[in-house]
Amino acid sequence: MTSTLAKGQASESLAAAYLTRQGLTCIQRNFRCKQGEIDLICITDDQTLVFVEVRSRSLTRYASAAESITLRKQQRIIHCSRYFLLTHPQYQDCNLRFDVVLFDTNHQSPQWICSAFDATSVY
Repeated sequence: MTSTLAKGQASESLAAAYLTRQGLTCIQRNFRCKQGEIDLICITDDQTLVFVEVRSRSLTRYASAAESITLRKQQRIIHCSRYFLLTHPQYQDCNLRFDVVLFDTNHQSPQWICSAFDATSVY
């Protein structure tokens, strides 16, 4: 396993644990389809389905973790979320939300951005 992959998986594990402490339930990790991947899929007590992108950057020389979530990346996550809903009809009536959990440098404390983007803002 490459160190980048291992760091990414560690970040996702930290994010999942953090979101669980905040009251979300993680129902799937690393959902993949032709359109892309969603790092975490969670659900809230009020049945909001939350698609979470986890980003970490040890060096912010080129872009911060937040800046690395481009419009194209948002579009891929949205396409993938649509496929998730097609293949998991039990969640089709849920409200949807797209969150981001960011880690910069040493994974000190995550920055959680609720409703970081929505499906209508990227089209």
